[in-house]
Amino acid sequence: MTRCEVLIVGAGPAGSTCARLLKRGGLDVLLMDRAEFPREKLCAGWITPAVLEALEIDPEGYCRGRVLQEIREFRTATIGGKEIVTSYPNPVSYGIRRWEFDHYLLVRSAARHRLGEPVRTVERVADGWLVNGNIKAGLLIGAGGHYCPVSRALGARGSTEKAIAAQGCEFCLTEEEVERCGIPAGVPALFFTEDLQGYGWILRKGRYLNIGLGSRETKELPRRMAEFCAFLQERGGIGEIPHRFKGHAYLPYGNPGARRVVGDAALLIGDAAGLAYPESGEGILPAIESAIMAVHTIVAAHGDYRQKNLEPYAAHLAARFGGSAGNAATPAWLRHYGGALLFSSKWLTRRLLLDRWFLHQGVQPLPLFDPDRPAATPTIQKQPT
Repeated sequence: MTRCEVLIVGAGPAGSTCARLLKRGGLDVLLMDRAEFPREKLCAGWITPAVLEALEIDPEGYCRGRVLQEIREFRTATIGGKEIVTSYPNPVSYGIRRWEFDHYLLVRSAARHRLGEPVRTVERVADGWLVNGNIKAGLLIGAGGHYCPVSRALGARGSTEKAIAAQGCEFCLTEEEVERCGIPAGVPALFFTEDLQGYGWILRKGRYLNIGLGSRETKELPRRMAEFCAFLQERGGIGEIPHRFKGHAYLPYGNPGARRVVGDAALLIGDAAGLAYPESGEGILPAIESAIMAVHTIVAAHGDYRQKNLEPYAAHLAARFGGSAGNAATPAWLRHYGGALLFSSKWLTRRLLLDRWFLHQGVQPLPLFDPDRPAATPTIQKQPT
């Protein structure tokens, strides 16, 4: 029998961050994931400087032997429309490869881990949880993405959930293909549907090309993906796309069927809790911030993980991201006029679409957990909507 105080299911950015900070607080942590690491992970693969700050990552150190592509420019349009170029004097994002990034965070967490082991059974027992019949934990944390088995065990998945579906791929170009490629490195191109209910992207990170599309109209995703690829071919700059697209789903925060994130001796973080930004679909920064908020709550509970002592975590999420289901939708006035209005204005494109929705500029970072000064109620500033 393996015993730990905290078992975290899912070793992605949320799980690894949570494990690292809990170990900093002196807790015995075990990380569990069904995948072996490094692993393939579908994601557009860019992060803002806020992610590096929240994770205490030095860019110069991280980029040694890993991809960290500076992003200072965006191209945005409706699909088939006139593109707007928006430039910044300094890096406002970085392109990463998720298999490198996630593995880096896992190793840095220095937590005990069991990889390549799926969760088969989850049982509530008198003094905590029993997982797979041989792992005993006082506190169970679900960090395993949209289909996290912990969220299922808690009955946290709502019948009215409206997930966003995405398909994408990332592949390495040969040196010859890099020379022929008309896609500049470090310049994401974002192409939105007219009703702003989805968008496609293409981003080159050195020799790696990432292509994908996400949509609220999940049943239409395969058709829209095929049409988007045809559009990219017609637009030029790329040859044939040699890799099959893989899909995944996620919940935007404020979804009408929002998940219950806290239970007795259990809580959910990251995509398992349904925390992706509604407008951009980004999940990495919300995942990391949810891990930080969870750690503050867990340490303040002093080993008593009854639900009432974990409820402050749900309150922290609401304070940070807002508690209204309306946050999951694009503003009604903008949906009415559609993408044509947004992309006819360079000012709106920069200030609303990029600065606010994608780059989250002006948002104050969360206080990191400090074992010498553990804060039971950290000051959490609400993000602007």
